[in-house]
Amino acid sequence: MTDYQKPAVWSWKEENDNRTGNRPTAGARFEQTLPKGDKPLQVYSLGTPNGLKVTIMLEELRERGVTEADYDLFLINIMEGDQFGSDFVAINPNSKIPALVDYTGDQPVSVFESSHILLYLADKFQHLLPGSFAERTEVLNWLFWQTGAAPFVGGGFGHFYHYAPTAQEYPIDRYAMETKRQLDVLDQLLASRPYVAGDTYTIADIAIWSWYGRLVEGKLYEGSAHFLGVSSYAHVTAWAEKIAERPAVQRGLAADYRPIK
Repeated sequence: MTDYQKPAVWSWKEENDNRTGNRPTAGARFEQTLPKGDKPLQVYSLGTPNGLKVTIMLEELRERGVTEADYDLFLINIMEGDQFGSDFVAINPNSKIPALVDYTGDQPVSVFESSHILLYLADKFQHLLPGSFAERTEVLNWLFWQTGAAPFVGGGFGHFYHYAPTAQEYPIDRYAMETKRQLDVLDQLLASRPYVAGDTYTIADIAIWSWYGRLVEGKLYEGSAHFLGVSSYAHVTAWAEKIAERPAVQRGLAADYRPIK
């Protein structure tokens, strides 16, 4: 229980204004010149679960001999507000990492939203996404499941369990319940198949492992794996361990981010 009273019309408190924090408005806040390397793909990101999707995907492609998947990786420090600079906003008007610029064609192509980047790269290079319509559809079922489900884990459970200034029973209970429900969805699925979308490792595994695999490994929020009782999800745990052993995944986790300043 709190003494908070909802106002008739919500308004943002001006004293919260700073260069790096969130505001109820979009757009660039300062002029910025992002560096550009000489590789075909330029990635502007950070090692969050969504950022890891892209480095893992690119390392998987490179392992398959896709030379055009070579990339330069630059650090967008969201705690310092780099995502609100003019050059980054020009790539992604939503000011969220990761973002990619593809220079392999006649004109550069900007791609944002982590799952879309996975789909873009899979379509472009014809890897990690099955060719048959039915199999492709199953991969996209789970890719979009992750896109819709993970905000409950990150902005919901992760925020109130780990980042909120005070522990609050109602939101923690609400989002812990939903996170466990999602883990149960995956556990039941992985009881009948080796990978998320079937017999083959795909972009669905990359997207989901970066959130849920890291969660059951205890790598997202300190103490949360024990709090959520993740050991009870044996099939998710075994799948997560199997993915973590992939050399390309290990390289994606260890990718070196170059500073932008």
